[in-house]
Amino acid sequence: MFGMRRREFIGLAGAASMWPLATRAQQWGKIYRIGILEPVSAVRNASNLDALRKGLRDFGYVEGRNLFIEYRSADGRAERFPDLASELVGLNLDLIVTRGTPATMAIQNATGTIPVVMATMGGPGAIVASFARPGGNITGVITFSTELTAKRVEILKELAPDLSRIALLHNMGNPAVPPEWEETRTAARSLGLQAELLDVRSEGDLGRAFELAVRQHVDGLVIGADGLTQMHQQTIIAFAARNRLPAVYPAREFVEDGGLIAYAVNYPNLYFRLAAFVDKIFKGAKPGDLPVEQPTKFELMINLKTAKALGLTVPPLLLARADEVIE
Repeated sequence: MFGMRRREFIGLAGAASMWPLATRAQQWGKIYRIGILEPVSAVRNASNLDALRKGLRDFGYVEGRNLFIEYRSADGRAERFPDLASELVGLNLDLIVTRGTPATMAIQNATGTIPVVMATMGGPGAIVASFARPGGNITGVITFSTELTAKRVEILKELAPDLSRIALLHNMGNPAVPPEWEETRTAARSLGLQAELLDVRSEGDLGRAFELAVRQHVDGLVIGADGLTQMHQQTIIAFAARNRLPAVYPAREFVEDGGLIAYAVNYPNLYFRLAAFVDKIFKGAKPGDLPVEQPTKFELMINLKTAKALGLTVPPLLLARADEVIE
């Protein structure tokens, strides 16, 4: 076992959270219980959770009144997901929200009855039968991680035109990742670049991956979206800075933390949209009848301070396309 499991209770409204469930039920009607299974802690996931809370409030679900949330994090260690999934399934929940293919598959293996709303990157067949009619107990939104990989390689080359050898730093143990590696290789080849794979499946793999990148004279990095890379984002950003490597990241948090550039789905927007799925299911809809939705909002973020430290001049056209610039 892994010692005491993380239990994070999100934003319960003070004293109201201490009242007996029956008392609250009399005042507000049914109390809904949602579980959340995530790769990273609630602190690291704060902006996404805030967006989910706002969406739920818009539909009338308020923590401490008619909503109770149980949060579980694997803290970047995917091997923890099966135990955490079993724990959540045993809590008599009305619905479970998941992020990422490993978390979603763990819940899928643990229950075929509790409704699941996912934000995940697997294509049709990875989790659900089809996006139009997912069937079963799972629906939600996809993150287009595979589809965005080629665009990230193009943006990195645009920002650092002298690149010759890039590497994808990602967890190939994640079932959704091998297609991203193929996309990386194809995109690199089309731009005249060599592509290397830095496969990181545990914290101990990071140091070896960094050494390999130096030995192979990698001069640019593409960072994948996985619980492991999210959990160790500061370590990855520090390595890139120390070795003066331009890197493109899969989420805004990396750029806010000092990373060079990110092109990604707007995750808070995705989490906000998850609330509509939750509301429909609570009102009687079957998850399998709710089509899986695609992202509609993307964002390009550039850290000019980091670009300057790397001696890079951001092309005016790329700068004009940016949704947010950190100076």
